[in-house]
Amino acid sequence: MCNQALKLALSELHHAQLRDHLFPGDGMEAAAIILCAQSAAHRYVVNQIILVDYADCRIRSADRISWPGTAIETAIDLAEANNLSIVLIHSHPGGELAFSTIDDASDRKVMPALFEASESPSIFHGSAIMTPDGAIYARLYNRDLAVTPISAVHCAGDELMAWQVSSRGKVIPQPMAFSTQMGKHLKHFTACVVGVSGTGSIVAEQLARLGIGRLILIDFDVIELKNLNRIVNATLEDARNGIAKVDRFASAISSYRDDIEVLTLKASIASREAITLAGLADVLFCCVDSFEGRQLCDRIAAAFLQPLFDIAVTIPTRQTSNGSAIGDVCGRVDYVKPGGSTLADREVYTPETLRREYLEQSAPDQLTEQVAEGYIKGIIDEAPSVISLNMRAASDCVMEFIARAYPFRLEPNNERARTMFSLAAGEEEFISESDFSRAHNPYIGRGLVEPLLGMPRFSNGEVLV
Repeated sequence: MCNQALKLALSELHHAQLRDHLFPGDGMEAAAIILCAQSAAHRYVVNQIILVDYADCRIRSADRISWPGTAIETAIDLAEANNLSIVLIHSHPGGELAFSTIDDASDRKVMPALFEASESPSIFHGSAIMTPDGAIYARLYNRDLAVTPISAVHCAGDELMAWQVSSRGKVIPQPMAFSTQMGKHLKHFTACVVGVSGTGSIVAEQLARLGIGRLILIDFDVIELKNLNRIVNATLEDARNGIAKVDRFASAISSYRDDIEVLTLKASIASREAITLAGLADVLFCCVDSFEGRQLCDRIAAAFLQPLFDIAVTIPTRQTSNGSAIGDVCGRVDYVKPGGSTLADREVYTPETLRREYLEQSAPDQLTEQVAEGYIKGIIDEAPSVISLNMRAASDCVMEFIARAYPFRLEPNNERARTMFSLAAGEEEFISESDFSRAHNPYIGRGLVEPLLGMPRFSNGEVLV
């Protein structure tokens, strides 16, 4: 059906909803219907879930279940509205993470009906099973009923769970953090770094050397002399020739990795091409210095059900009798799980900061006050010596990813939705997910449903300005 491995992503809330319904405690099979949107040709995200009422099932036993046709009809109507895929999922209370002959026979009867009701020639439908430990195994069919197993199911919560299935149909065990096996396990992951500059270049360098299998780099800018002191792998020749940051980094990676795929895009994240490319990733790293960039990464992560790591550094100043002095040296790393509090909820950006940034770029004369917003607040410095600060923050960011994908902490991960450090005070502070309020997020699991990210400016393959 396809040459690339298929993946399915769901949120922690989706997973809990499915597990609670599919295992009600009576030892009998139960069923649900998952509607999936695409985030790429080979990556699907859970858009919504329809729970099949136990009482509506004609047969429910320890190894068999009979599906009510009305539930599937409802799913077809919802799927047709937004070109969604239908995945029928049921439980295996006995713990067997494999499709039975009964499951195969059922699919041969039901799948043709799903395709008959679908007008899209490129749509795929499928089936899945869940075992009591929460593991999920799924497969997709095309119109000819050719089947392709979904190689990995990713669930981003306080921990990053991934059920990767081997060629023998067994779930690959999660390896220990920092081990050689962790590096091999990471080859199944795709990471996207948005902003490959002061902090982003260091994040990307660490990911590449840790063993990430595919790395997506997105940045619109070129290397200049003024930023050679903080972009790793950049050279004088790069700056003199105006080499794109993403191209320089891709070239550098090829000098020490021959088993990694690097995809680059010299463009702003505020473009349809960049958004759809970022949607390929299993994990998203936001290393930009703009509020708009953070807003877009926030929405991308929600739409494509990606764990999001957002990084920022700053050096506040204070006025003294002799001029300006360092007030603090700070860093922040936010971890955002799909369905959890967003960067907007946490006020990393607000409508006012977005408006102000827009005016700074398009109509600076309309601002009543101009404030330098570089690394050192209140001081314009085009070549600040901040690589040490960047490295500290970037390492915290990548370590946060490792701690969630391969848990090793003594304390629960949900206590570290945000990490902040002050090098001036020698302090580190952690903020829990429960400390943030959470508004309804309409972008969860939206995938490539139009308008992209719910923003008309990115519709129809064009960016409107």
